[in-house]
Amino acid sequence: MRVLVVEDDVDLADELQATLRARGFAVDHVPDFAQACLKSDANAYDAALLDLRLPGGSGHELLARWRAKGCDMPVLIMTAQGGWSDKVTGFEAGADDYIVKPFLARELEFRLLAQIRRAKGAGRTREACGRLGYDPVSGEFDLDGAYLDLTAFEWRILTVLMHRNGRVVPRAEILGSVYEDGSEPSAGSLEVTIGRLRQKIGRDLIHTVRARGYCLGPERT
Repeated sequence: MRVLVVEDDVDLADELQATLRARGFAVDHVPDFAQACLKSDANAYDAALLDLRLPGGSGHELLARWRAKGCDMPVLIMTAQGGWSDKVTGFEAGADDYIVKPFLARELEFRLLAQIRRAKGAGRTREACGRLGYDPVSGEFDLDGAYLDLTAFEWRILTVLMHRNGRVVPRAEILGSVYEDGSEPSAGSLEVTIGRLRQKIGRDLIHTVRARGYCLGPERT
């Protein structure tokens, strides 16, 4: 899954990127309003972490711009402005959640996962596909109840497939969800990672749909 961090505080931005990458997310960071507009126009994100006070414009203006363009990704506002009127303004602009600085990185991680889970239409209970299980709260996978150790890329790809359980996910959509801006994704690297996942969870769970993409679940014909 891919997240956009819009934050001008370099230290906080570095901490957020490290936390999310350690959890397996692909993360792009921009420090100001103009770059956030360019980045969000050029890429699709599963969620955004948004500071309100930005060089060149406010987070409220940016959020309103996203919503006006039909962008429905979950947006979690991060700000030191913790008053009720500030929160109301944020929610009215289209925010999905609001966290006041300073905050614990672990709390932000869980709240971000919760918003992504809701956006994908997943419930709060454990999801399953055959022997494979997924805990939407912790973000962990298991196989026959045993914790599944995955690399960051494996986790990103398997999460995308699990959120679309039973449906074909185009290769381009997977690549756009798991690679950070500036990297060089390729169909070859995706196929290699899919191959490793099949070794870990069984070849019967991930199916290649010719000329379309990949599907988690029953084989498509």
